[in-house]
Amino acid sequence: MRRFAGDRLLVATHNSGKLEEIADLLSGHAIHIIGAADLGLHEPEETGADFIANARIKAHAASRATGLPALADDSGLEINALDGAPGVHTADWAETSSGRDFVLAMTRAYNALVDSGAAQPWIARFCCTFVLAWPDGHSETFEGHMNGRITWPMRGDKGHGYDPIFQPDGHGITFGQMSRPEKNRVSHRADAFRKLKAVFQHG
Repeated sequence: MRRFAGDRLLVATHNSGKLEEIADLLSGHAIHIIGAADLGLHEPEETGADFIANARIKAHAASRATGLPALADDSGLEINALDGAPGVHTADWAETSSGRDFVLAMTRAYNALVDSGAAQPWIARFCCTFVLAWPDGHSETFEGHMNGRITWPMRGDKGHGYDPIFQPDGHGITFGQMSRPEKNRVSHRADAFRKLKAVFQHG
C-alpha cells in the first residue's frame, strides 16, 4: 500500500456534507483539506457500473486536473426489496431541474417500497468507496458498509441525503437524528475510513 506523504489533499466532491464529514475524519492528521469547489473543478460524468468505478473516475480526474493527490468517495443506498436500487443512482433520484431534492428522493424510495408490496422490515445498507489517487496514476481503494433498514416517516434534520429514512442496525434512531460525531463513529464512510487511515500513518 502506498503511503500519503504530503500535507495537502484534494477532496473531489462538491457535496458540502460529504466534505465536512471527511474533514472531520481527517482532523487528527496534519493535512490541509481542499474541496473541489474551492478550485472550480467540474464534476466528471459518473459512468461507472459500481461505486468503485465512479470513485476512480472522480479521484483520477481531480488529481490529473490539479497535480494534487485526490480523495474521492462514491456512496449510495442499496435497498434489498428494490433489487439494490437506487445504488449508483442514489443521487440521480434526487435530481430536479432546479437542483437536488432529497425529500423527493426519499419519497420516491418509500413509494417504490410500498408499490413493491415488500414486507417490513425494509432491509438496506449504505455503501461507501474511497479512492485515493496520485498524479502519476496510482490509486488505492477502500470500501465500507453500514447495514440497517428504511423507516418512514422521515426522522431528523441532521446529516444529508437519505439519512432521515435510514436506521442503522443497533440504533433506535436514524442517521438524520444523529449528531455528526455519533454518525462518524458508525457510518459506512467511517467504516471505509478505518481502512483508508492506514495510508496516512507514517512509518
